[in-house]
Amino acid sequence: VVLDIGVSSMQLDQDERGFSFRRDGPLDMRMSQSGPTAADLVNGLAEEEIANVLYQFGEEKKSRYIARAIVERRASEPFRTTTDLAQVIEAVVYKKAKDKIHPATRSFQALRIYLNDELGELLRGLNAASRILKPGGRLVVVCFHSLEDRIVKNYLRAASGRVPNQSRHLPEINKESFPSFQIINPKAVKANDEEMSRNKRARSAILRSGVRTEAPPLEFFEANLGVKSLQL
Repeated sequence: VVLDIGVSSMQLDQDERGFSFRRDGPLDMRMSQSGPTAADLVNGLAEEEIANVLYQFGEEKKSRYIARAIVERRASEPFRTTTDLAQVIEAVVYKKAKDKIHPATRSFQALRIYLNDELGELLRGLNAASRILKPGGRLVVVCFHSLEDRIVKNYLRAASGRVPNQSRHLPEINKESFPSFQIINPKAVKANDEEMSRNKRARSAILRSGVRTEAPPLEFFEANLGVKSLQL
C-alpha cells in the first residue's frame, strides 16, 4: 500500500481550484466539488476559530494576528479570491531575507488541510492499510507536512513497539496486537540533491515505511492524532 499524502502538481497549477497563493483564482481549495469552500471558512468562522485552524493545521506563529486582519477586512468586503487572502496575510507576516517560503504558505496549507479533513483521511488510510495488508505486505507513506509526518511516525512507532503506552496521542496496545508492523527504515527517507534539482517540490517530501507482521492490526482513533479536531 502506497499513500501519497499531498496535493498533486496538477491541482496546484489549476487556477480555478484555488490552492495556490501564487495564482489568482476563486478561493476554493476543495478536493471535491461539494461542501464549504475556503472562502466560506474565512468569511464565516469566528476570529478565534480562524486563529486555531491556522495554528493547529499550519503551525503559523502569527495566527492570531492574521485572524484579526481577516475579520477586519471581511467586515468591509468578503474574501473571494486567492489573491485577496494572500495580500492580507502578506501585510501581517513580513517576509525576511532568510525566509525560504512565501508568507501565506502556512495559512493556505492550514485552510486546505482543515477544509478537506486531510489528517482524518490519513488516519483512515493507515487503519485501512493495517487491516488489508497480509503478513510481509509493505506500507509506504510519503508526506509533505510535519503534522502528517508526525501522525505516520507515531503510528509506525506505536505499531512496532517503539513508543511507550503512556503517550496520550497513541492508542492502547495489547500484547495480542503487538507489534503489527516492523519498521524498514528507522529514519525517514528524504529526497537527495539530484532529485530536488529535477523536482523542487520534492524538497519537503518525507517517506516512511513498514512491513506487516502476523499480529492483528493496530487501530488509531481521532484522539490519537495529536492535534485538536475542529468541526465545520
